[in-house]
Amino acid sequence: MNKKPRILLTNDDGIYAPGLRSLYESIKDFGEVSIIAPTSEKSGSGLGQSLNKPLKIHEIPWDGSAKAWAINGTPTDCMKLGFNVLLKQKPDIVLSGINRGSNAGRNILYSGTVGGVIEGVHKDVPGIAFSCYDYELPNYEVCSKFIPQILKYFLQSGIPQGSLINVNFPPGDLDKIKGLRLARQGKGYWAENPDQRKHPTGSHYYYWLGGKWHEFEEHPESDVLLLSEGFITVVPIYVNELTHEKLLNEHREKFSEYFDNHLFNPPVDTI
Repeated sequence: MNKKPRILLTNDDGIYAPGLRSLYESIKDFGEVSIIAPTSEKSGSGLGQSLNKPLKIHEIPWDGSAKAWAINGTPTDCMKLGFNVLLKQKPDIVLSGINRGSNAGRNILYSGTVGGVIEGVHKDVPGIAFSCYDYELPNYEVCSKFIPQILKYFLQSGIPQGSLINVNFPPGDLDKIKGLRLARQGKGYWAENPDQRKHPTGSHYYYWLGGKWHEFEEHPESDVLLLSEGFITVVPIYVNELTHEKLLNEHREKFSEYFDNHLFNPPVDTI
């Protein structure tokens, strides 16, 4: 890519999140930067969109020449209004994060951070999601040291159509980082852990959904395992089509034969 790229930033922690500011500071010299992010935190929103409330756009003061807007919706809402209302030209790449907390393994299915990038992929714009494993004390300064080179690599090499890159940083200081690894998606994720509470009036119970880590036996090249060993993980994710090819090919003829015989040509009862 010879010209400076148009870069769109988003996140699910909100427009004022320190992680978004760190992401901007780390890539602001790469190209023409725009920021469109939720007004408040929308963690766990995945690809959710707002269908039953009006969406409002507020321009937010930002440094330099960057334009920034906050939207009272999800990351997906931000991308939809960004592409259709706010941006005069389609961006060349979408960057999301830096998220507070890991999005390794199957967490990507729930992540608003990744959801914002997926919405860009649906519009034929590749993207990279950045997340920091440590939720309580995320070290964004460490993440920011690696993000420029990761971005540079994929701007030069390209990201295939229908794909995104999911990057996760392990906890700890710079001297704890063992390296970067191109990895595969792991299986682990934060599962529900409902916590029952009693309303002060005693009239009913309510719940905090909570979460606990659901472990699996992981592939040695999985992001979950490599993160635990101190590596930055970089996972290519393909979202253009989710068809289960093996099931489709194995059952196509048997499925058609079964339903043709039972629904359209049912056997005739004989006396």
